[in-house]
Amino acid sequence: MDLETETIPRLELEAVIGFNGHVSSGLRVHPDNEHMIYPLGCTIVLKRIKDGKQEFLHGHTNNVTCISVSKSGLYIASGQVNFMGFKATIIIWDYATRTIYTELVLHKAKIEALAFSPNDQYLVSLGGQDDGSIVVWNIETKQAICGSPASAQSAGHSLILQYSNTNDNIFVSAGSGTLRVWELDLPNRKIRPTECQTGKLKRTVKCLEISEDDQFIFCGTMSGDIMKVNLETKLLNDCGPAKSKYSMGVNVIKILKSGDLLVGCGSGTVTLCSGTNFKTLKKVDLEKAVTSIATLGDGKEFFVGTEAAQMYRFSYENFKVELISTSHNDAVKDVAILFGTSELFATCSDEDIRVWYTGKPKELLRITIPNVTCNSVDFMFNGQSIISAWNDGKIRLFGPESGKLMLIIHNAHTMGATAIAGTRDCKRIVSGGGEGQVCVWELKPHSYRLLEAMKKHKAAVTCLKIKSDDTECVSASSDGTCIIWDIVRFVVRQMMIANTLFRTVCYHPEEFQVITSGTDRKVAYWDVFEGKSALRELEASQSGAINGMHISQDGKYFVTGGDDKLVKVWDYMLGGLGPIPTVIRQEVVYTRTGYRSVAVKQDPWQFNEAPQTGEEGRTGVVRERVKDRQAHDPALRAIDEEV
Repeated sequence: MDLETETIPRLELEAVIGFNGHVSSGLRVHPDNEHMIYPLGCTIVLKRIKDGKQEFLHGHTNNVTCISVSKSGLYIASGQVNFMGFKATIIIWDYATRTIYTELVLHKAKIEALAFSPNDQYLVSLGGQDDGSIVVWNIETKQAICGSPASAQSAGHSLILQYSNTNDNIFVSAGSGTLRVWELDLPNRKIRPTECQTGKLKRTVKCLEISEDDQFIFCGTMSGDIMKVNLETKLLNDCGPAKSKYSMGVNVIKILKSGDLLVGCGSGTVTLCSGTNFKTLKKVDLEKAVTSIATLGDGKEFFVGTEAAQMYRFSYENFKVELISTSHNDAVKDVAILFGTSELFATCSDEDIRVWYTGKPKELLRITIPNVTCNSVDFMFNGQSIISAWNDGKIRLFGPESGKLMLIIHNAHTMGATAIAGTRDCKRIVSGGGEGQVCVWELKPHSYRLLEAMKKHKAAVTCLKIKSDDTECVSASSDGTCIIWDIVRFVVRQMMIANTLFRTVCYHPEEFQVITSGTDRKVAYWDVFEGKSALRELEASQSGAINGMHISQDGKYFVTGGDDKLVKVWDYMLGGLGPIPTVIRQEVVYTRTGYRSVAVKQDPWQFNEAPQTGEEGRTGVVRERVKDRQAHDPALRAIDEEV
């Protein structure tokens, strides 16, 4: 970390809405049965089961790809992906202190899987396809003991690891055409593999589970069947089910105390089956592929995570399912806060729009349009509709409570609608498209009318903001221009040109200046009347574009977020006077390539509250706590009591 962060106060990350369902077996329950543990981008989240309170472990520099919890619960291990040619880091966390115990660096590019030995003596790690090695680490000395290629040259790459439940010297690896039992020879610092004999069966193993007495290995395969292998003899004992295979492969297996198996499939089915003959006893269908199953306590309850970024709670007795967490499962494109309150905000990602309540936080509404992508979303000033821009060139208006489609504007833009904003009188909408047009639409009770289509930009419009008197708007484009339009006479008032791809633009509340940012990593101040050149520029990032920006209502502060994965709050007036212009800075490294958009709203009872949206489909709320916030606004107190 650079030196400037040492002198800058850090924002408190209060809550994150999100779950990365693409990490295999990423959802874990800690042995204390009080916390769920799961990776989210570059961060490990510890979520208390009882009340949902979250804690965060920051330390990775790129997306977390695997996670493991020691049997005693003392340690958590997590591995990450890195760029080709660079080594990937493994971090062992001290659970009690929530701090880094040690960092282990040896594998290249990616950590595929991790497993602790039953007595917490060793950690075994599996490198990704570009590394292809297994390494055994001594946890006490924090050093590597030995390593070996994970699979034979004639076999494919390994995908999964599992340690024996009773022996610190035995573990199993499996993958594409390979299933090996490894024995650690500590005096000679060697690990020696033995191939398991599966006869004519050639399978790609996606998950492993070893019975509690270390008698059998259960292997879930991409073909939709389960292999049962004797751990001592290394011979295939059984394979099933014989007829109806599990659709789209077996992604995860969990052995219960009774000996039965919980099986999660690529089709989204969770099945309870017999551990002896694989006969299906119960099953439930969920949304998208099941990637994690974590049992709570003695197995009477268990949690399931899916690729749809949803978490479910199951009861073993009646197989009753409860949806406990939802979030976006793809990049969040935009975020908008309802005017007049900081309690409600909307986000868009892929094919859906969601409305969230920040108090819990929880999802209140979901609007889904299949097979199209929502690029931008906003609330009308009166809060009576949600306006949205979609990549099929249409503009859609929805009811904010019911989600009902109120109006659709067909063929608004030929190359997709990319930006949208509504006027304060709620009678007009301004939209921007991929072809560079800025269109002004008049809204009628059940129809619409195109007032003007203005064409000056040569590339996609990335951001739109409307002046408070509804007479002009400013548009930012990836062609390197920002244009201030007169939306009464439909002419250009001012054009600002810079050597950058503009991503975002904001009016100062007094509307005598606008600030812009983009791929040149700078925040530029422009005069709205004389915009030939920037009044001043701030070096807003040391690496990566600035993708999102918003300014507080009093104009004292603005917040930025970008590819450097940092949220920064700036002093508007003092921004360019010192070598370290930021007044508050928080390192938030749980996205793949940084933030797409950031919003901040200032209220009498609160300094800021900023939903931030990121590449991994999660929304964070950074909030400065102020006591008795409800005392300042009875309406907000009523909302809290209702929810």
